[in-house]
Amino acid sequence: MKRLLRILTILLLVYTSSSCSSSLQNIEQLFNNNKYDDAIENLNQYLFFHVTDVKALHMRARCYEEIGELQKSKADYERIISIDNQYAQAYAGLGKLLFEKKDYDNAELSLLRAATLDATDFDIIYLLGRTMLMTEKFQKAEEFLRLASQLNPDHPKVYFYTGMALAYQGDALGCAASFNSYVKREPDNIVGRYNRGFALMNAGYLEWAMEDFDAVLKKNPNHIEAMAHKGICMTAMGDSEGCQFIQTAANKGSEYAKAQLEICGA
Repeated sequence: MKRLLRILTILLLVYTSSSCSSSLQNIEQLFNNNKYDDAIENLNQYLFFHVTDVKALHMRARCYEEIGELQKSKADYERIISIDNQYAQAYAGLGKLLFEKKDYDNAELSLLRAATLDATDFDIIYLLGRTMLMTEKFQKAEEFLRLASQLNPDHPKVYFYTGMALAYQGDALGCAASFNSYVKREPDNIVGRYNRGFALMNAGYLEWAMEDFDAVLKKNPNHIEAMAHKGICMTAMGDSEGCQFIQTAANKGSEYAKAQLEICGA
């Protein structure tokens, strides 16, 4: 009789475990289909019986984040940490919420903790690099962003922000090279083309810079900063028509162009 009860208990535990796993898979499917409210409703029922399931809490935190219930998302991330203080994604989730609130100092602390626990997660390392740009730790930002590019070489924006980190450090050539990697992946992005042109101009590659400014102006003829910088490149190359571009950009409101009018004798 005792042996029969033991077997029944084991079978019940196996069934319960299998049922819970199946339930979470169904809820995850709701999340993947952007049915966040339905997922939350099911997670609430699930967590009533499994209060310490960090995976379920993490999924609910993400659902709350997606529907803008950020305080509830924060509470779930904090609950996860109280259960398992080695759960990297909870620190990463808090870091992301803080980043979006522009609380960059505290975001950096949370993301550093997440990176310490999981140094191979692209999203953590990438956001940490971006956060360090905002806290003006430009060299460290560059280091983390380069690590992010190793983890996911095909992600365009990682090269964009690496270029920004290099620009703040005064490395014009490195900046241009990084923006070049970005533009190769997103050739139609005029912000990337403009920034690469700006970096190339500062590095002394005026003809290449002109190509980028021309590409920007072709897509947006009223991009006054591209217009102004094209004019500066032209005048530096001995083309007096560059002053027309500078003057036009100044007339349209470019402060940079207004400051450069003296080179045209204005």
